Amino acid sequence: MNSLPEEMMAALTQIVGADKVLSDKDSLVFYGKDWTKAIEPSPSVIVFPTTIEHVQAIVRFAGEHSLALVPSGGRTGLSGGAVTANGEIVVAFDKMNKILDFEATDRQVVCQPGVVTEQLQNFAEENHLFYPVDFASSGSSQIGGNVATNAGGIKVIKYGLTRDWVVGMKVVTGEGTLLDLNKGLIKNATGYDLRHLFIGSEGTLGFVVELTMKLATLPEDPTVLVLAVDSMESAMHVLQTFQSRLPLMAFEFFSEKALRHVIAEKGLQRPCETAGEFYALIEFENISEQSMEHAMEAFEFCVEQGWALDGTISQSSSQARDLWRLREDISETISHFTPYKNDISVKVSKVPAFLREVDDIVQRQYPDFEIIWFGHIGDGNVHLNILKPDALDKAVFFKQCAQVSLDIFACVQRIC
Repeated sequence: MNSLPEEMMAALTQIVGADKVLSDKDSLVFYGKDWTKAIEPSPSVIVFPTTIEHVQAIVRFAGEHSLALVPSGGRTGLSGGAVTANGEIVVAFDKMNKILDFEATDRQVVCQPGVVTEQLQNFAEENHLFYPVDFASSGSSQIGGNVATNAGGIKVIKYGLTRDWVVGMKVVTGEGTLLDLNKGLIKNATGYDLRHLFIGSEGTLGFVVELTMKLATLPEDPTVLVLAVDSMESAMHVLQTFQSRLPLMAFEFFSEKALRHVIAEKGLQRPCETAGEFYALIEFENISEQSMEHAMEAFEFCVEQGWALDGTISQSSSQARDLWRLREDISETISHFTPYKNDISVKVSKVPAFLREVDDIVQRQYPDFEIIWFGHIGDGNVHLNILKPDALDKAVFFKQCAQVSLDIFACVQRIC
């Protein structure tokens, strides 16, 4: 681990307070990384601002002394964006975690960047509203990180990405200047909308220090249907069939290999008697008898066409949650296999061809590698997970996977 000179540590302490500067080994490791395992963290110090003024002062101090800063939210990312590998200062937003304001008429909530996604979801529900951006890490990811990565998640087919829910933001630039962008306006035709420059920038252009998020109407009786399919081509036909008959909240997929791991680890039940190569998880609002009729008609049509082999539908909210766990528990389940991950997007129609080609690439070069597929078919976002064989050294495994990734990226470029 790197360390800062005592006078610099004292200056940071003066800015945020002695209890908000950490440099012990355990803290450096914990706050210096995200969910990636390929890069060893090596920060110099962790600082916890509690106000916008703290962030401005930290940025100005770092600029004066040519120090690098890395923003840290819930650290649930898988791209290494929160990893500090070269002695950077970690600016952790865990203590900027308050909901500051709420206006029911506007359906807008103002919050600090350290607000946990689930915290915002619960706040919305308490006010009979809905924050729809959702994913497996919602219990620990932070809103600032969601905005920094333009997170999508499981309901993107209906509700879109985080970008679609940000109606205002305050950002501290690299010079320590505070920008107040859009201010919650629905229509703003005054010029460039700089919000969208910062959304998805992963802290490279500035630190998001306050957000105004819009909320939606609560969905009515979300119902989950899981179908076993024999191929991704069949899953595409299932998607088209259901989309033509009723509005969908979610359309996810996972492989039989992924399902086996989840069942073994979590003790969950198989969704249906007949196994498929893949499974489609569909969620819709069961707002009337007609909604269920349309869903059943779509299911029966898919079975008649041979696209769906079997299926099950939730009869209660608890059963719906259990069916979602088959998809949502995959990342946690396979984490102890030290997976090498790629988060990739292609056009929805290209997903089957892409999965086939990547399977061929990996199996041709490393036939002992197990591939776990899952993701969001609704927007063409697929998660490739290559599991490390037990006997293989981690460094060797990541080196081999990095070489395979070059071929995978070339495949993405071709298919896109």
